[in-house]
Amino acid sequence: MMARDKARLGVLLSGGGRTMLNLHDATRDGRLDAEIAVVVSSTPRAGGIERARKRGLETEVVSRAELQDDAFHDGITKVLTDASVDLVCMAGFTSFWRIPDPMMGRVINIHPALLPDFGGQGFYGMNVHRAVLAAGRSFSGCTVHYCDNEYDHGPIILQREVPVLPDDTPNTLATRVFEQECIAYPLAIKSLLS
Repeated sequence: MMARDKARLGVLLSGGGRTMLNLHDATRDGRLDAEIAVVVSSTPRAGGIERARKRGLETEVVSRAELQDDAFHDGITKVLTDASVDLVCMAGFTSFWRIPDPMMGRVINIHPALLPDFGGQGFYGMNVHRAVLAAGRSFSGCTVHYCDNEYDHGPIILQREVPVLPDDTPNTLATRVFEQECIAYPLAIKSLLS
């Protein structure tokens, strides 16, 4: 997939940046032969931006609240293009970014449920885990998938499951799902880079 020695990743986030930190750790400990070229946040308030800066990563904010649709979409695309990214990894990115045709097939996401269930607009973070519990499911998990221009849609790359326990709360379920996300995302990226 890549012509360089190390693949260049662009990471999109809107929150605390735990998934970005997991990917950065994977690039440093040898699980991924890649580097994070840029971290882009849809809000200046995202804790992930400060965490990325503390790790010495290039960061950019393209504010969803301050930009009209086209300016927002174009702004993200420009940052990623200028950073010469090979693969875009959504990591808790809660804004809609219209993926341009040249980047189709090079944008992936990790979702804290087994898609196609519990996906779509508004299904992120604790909202997903609450919905899984409310539905009475006996298992949940995470999904890494290619992105298209629909929320939580696109071909699945891999999934990992966890049981839903009788005494689970959204927090306890989220903890177990995130443990699997930390395994699944680097594995999926590695498979795409090889």
